[in-house]
Amino acid sequence: MSDFAGMEDLLQDFLVEAGDLLSGVDNKLVDLERSPEDRGLLNDIFRGFHTIKGGAGFLNATELVTLCHLTESLFDKLRNGELGVTPERMDVILAATAAVRDMFGELERGVQPPPAEPALLNSLRVAVSGGAAAPTDAAPMAKPAAASVPRPGEPDWDALYAAVTGSTVVSGGAAPPSPAAAPPAARPPVPAAEPPVNSDPIVRAAFGRRESDLPVASAPTGRRDSERQRDNSIRVDTARLDQVLNLSGEIGLTKNRLNALRSDILSGRTDAETLHALDIAVSQLDLLVSDLQNAVMKTRMQPIGRLFQKYPRIARDLARSLGKDVELQLVGEDTEIDKTMIEDLSDPIIHLIRNAVDHGVEDAAGRAAAGKPAKSVLRLEARQEGDHIVILVADDGRGMDAERLRAKALAKGLISDEEASTMDDRQSYNLIFLPGFSMAEKVSDVSGRGVGMDVVRTNIQKLNGTIEIRSQLGKGTTLVINLPLTLAILPVLLVRLGEQPFAVPLSMVREILPIDPGSIQDVGGKATMVVRGEVLPIAPLSTLLGWPRERVPQYGVLMQAAEWSFILAIDSFAGREDAVIKSLDDFRPKGVAGVTTLSNGQIVLILDMKELLEGAGDRRGVSREALLAPA
Repeated sequence: MSDFAGMEDLLQDFLVEAGDLLSGVDNKLVDLERSPEDRGLLNDIFRGFHTIKGGAGFLNATELVTLCHLTESLFDKLRNGELGVTPERMDVILAATAAVRDMFGELERGVQPPPAEPALLNSLRVAVSGGAAAPTDAAPMAKPAAASVPRPGEPDWDALYAAVTGSTVVSGGAAPPSPAAAPPAARPPVPAAEPPVNSDPIVRAAFGRRESDLPVASAPTGRRDSERQRDNSIRVDTARLDQVLNLSGEIGLTKNRLNALRSDILSGRTDAETLHALDIAVSQLDLLVSDLQNAVMKTRMQPIGRLFQKYPRIARDLARSLGKDVELQLVGEDTEIDKTMIEDLSDPIIHLIRNAVDHGVEDAAGRAAAGKPAKSVLRLEARQEGDHIVILVADDGRGMDAERLRAKALAKGLISDEEASTMDDRQSYNLIFLPGFSMAEKVSDVSGRGVGMDVVRTNIQKLNGTIEIRSQLGKGTTLVINLPLTLAILPVLLVRLGEQPFAVPLSMVREILPIDPGSIQDVGGKATMVVRGEVLPIAPLSTLLGWPRERVPQYGVLMQAAEWSFILAIDSFAGREDAVIKSLDDFRPKGVAGVTTLSNGQIVLILDMKELLEGAGDRRGVSREALLAPA
């Protein structure tokens, strides 16, 4: 039974508000390290802890109050000038904020949090008294006492723990963090069948916590019910709700007008004036419904800054653990994106930041040898371009060596000699997305298992997005993510096999071109066409679907699926539509993302091209003879 029976709404309100406050405090702490004399930052952080302490007291979360009170006391002395901001005191403070976040995790489960680690509380008391001790006596991460039973689709936490506890080498040549620099990592036992509570996975990884806390090992299905319930909530500006209400009222008036005109027409009034009034009313309704749809969609939009605000702390902690000096710059925090997409973007961006800090950015000696400033700048930027959101993760590090990437993939058996010899730089960069690919020489608690970037690409593709790599050796690397503004409405291209229409995501379509039999050539036994110097395979849609072919394809849709471009051969096409996606929860055939209804009422399948291509394997293409043979 929950420790907060009858207080669930109050608890959820506290967790939302306090979570935002704590994220803001984390960012201000990162800024405070760069500007230790900024009294305004110290006052803001003090007020944040004071507010969290007040809410925790109302919920009778005594241990959280105790921890916040000690941290608040330390900040009181810092802001009054009685103590100075030192790296050791910052380590203690950051360890305290991590412990506060862990306590939030316990509150989300409906239980009172246990006391903070004695080592942390002792370090806070020493710091408040004027000492400079960091949490040096903190115990290492303890394995949960209760056996952990993995849920379906989740990793075996115990196996992962056993696999990584023997590895303490930090990749990139940097020494592992000293015990003096690590915050307390021991945690209370976790009930059976529950993965460890994890709020800032990279923070844990940076300070030696086990790799099973990383998001790469945390399947989306592993979220607790309380987390899913909280994720479903959304904050909406009342002005936007007022707009929806006003449009609903106008639609009601137009409906009444249409009912009156319907009665007139049924009674025999079909003069030009009545028909003109009907035409005006229908046009007005069309505009109002379109405006209402846009207004409702805007209620789902949230500033991406709410996602970005937790990353400066993550980048700071990971860089410190690797002995690097990295500043994360945030750009475009006001850019709005669908709330559901914000939730799904969290882990991919964490992976990209982790890779940039660990692999992309050189250590101090490497940057000095390259003539670069000691501090590396990592930029996380979001902006809207048309009906898409563009997110960039850019570093000024060592860049990617296409030749080394090809050699590594070849050595691991991920590509053949023939594939390696025909790859250009762009295709070579995309090798990092292959499962099992890693440039790390040793597996560490930060990276090296070759699963992170594969997870990133998979999650981005689930959002109907794409990810592109731009890199210059010695200058840095930029990863560009393109996403639709919302997942509720998907622009699609309607294509036909015979008279049967199908919908393909417009984001994958580069152009439509006629299939000229004279321009089709056989390459490796597969039909291909040359488009502006690029040899592209032809994949008939009928072959991908396993349908019998009724005629020779007349048109091709040039599509880009991940790093693979191809021509989708179809019989005809019916134009572009903005599809309202309906999911198939109970029965979803392989290769079908959902369904939509056209304006004429016809139901059309929306194809998942990635699944179709993976399912077809070697059957993606056919020979020129088979493609052009009469049906």
